[in-house]
Amino acid sequence: MNFRDLEYLIALEELKHFRKAAEKCFVSQPTLSGQIRKLEDELGIQLMERSPRKVLFTQAGLDIVAKAKTILLEAKSLKEIAKSYNEPMQGTLHIGLIPTIAPYLLPLIIAEIKAHFPDLSLYLHEKQTQVLLKQLEEGELDCLILALLPGMESFAEYPLYQEPLELAIADVHPWAKKSEIELASLRGEHILMLEDGHCLRDQTKGFCFAAGAVEDGSFQATSLETLRHMISAENGMTLLPQLAIPMDRHQGGVKYIPFKKPQPTRDISLLCRKNSVRKSCFEQLAKLISTTVQTKLEQYV
Repeated sequence: MNFRDLEYLIALEELKHFRKAAEKCFVSQPTLSGQIRKLEDELGIQLMERSPRKVLFTQAGLDIVAKAKTILLEAKSLKEIAKSYNEPMQGTLHIGLIPTIAPYLLPLIIAEIKAHFPDLSLYLHEKQTQVLLKQLEEGELDCLILALLPGMESFAEYPLYQEPLELAIADVHPWAKKSEIELASLRGEHILMLEDGHCLRDQTKGFCFAAGAVEDGSFQATSLETLRHMISAENGMTLLPQLAIPMDRHQGGVKYIPFKKPQPTRDISLLCRKNSVRKSCFEQLAKLISTTVQTKLEQYV
């Protein structure tokens, strides 16, 4: 038994398909199938039921997959411990980001990170919150940058910045000439929102419903850019995070209006596993990101 066999087993349990699992592990299907058979022989137990159409893991197989994930995560930690003692800002770092942050934050910070930490190789992964949390927990990612929500207490947190949300409306809307607006003004208005799975959707719903607004159920967007195009076509209003807003608050037929205090905001944080040995790296990275973004946000005032 070796670590590679455990990786084959985990991939097969995840994909439930020998060919797809082999492709994910960059080996031939006969190689993966043969190693799984050898693993079953070595353990003396059947890990799965095989049929031409599907792979069904036995309970024993599921229990062993769960333990295999823990073993691989601990093995990775051994390498990270050695690396963290030698030089915390060297090596590879897999960072997960949510879609409502990545397109607007990355252009601000990538050049800064490369300038300050030239020996750090970044691998960036953009997915929705629940997918990222699972990948972090299972060791596929080293850290995440996302909006902090209840239920994330099992991870270590490094606060990055607090981001205001602003009202986005068509520049022909009666409110377009306002320099700022009360959140309570949204009472009775219909608000366009993102589709399920985006944490910004849940946060926007909370602020809008508290103000007495309702969701426009005729459309749910897959991205902030889709929402922006809907607004420019005079199809309603929405709330957008400040980093997604142009500095002059008017572009492409859309006017962006800040809210009067207390403003709706979201807290952006860096999360990692509590037992991660790369906390020194995350501390330095969080400090650089926080400083860089705060400088940008102050320009909106």
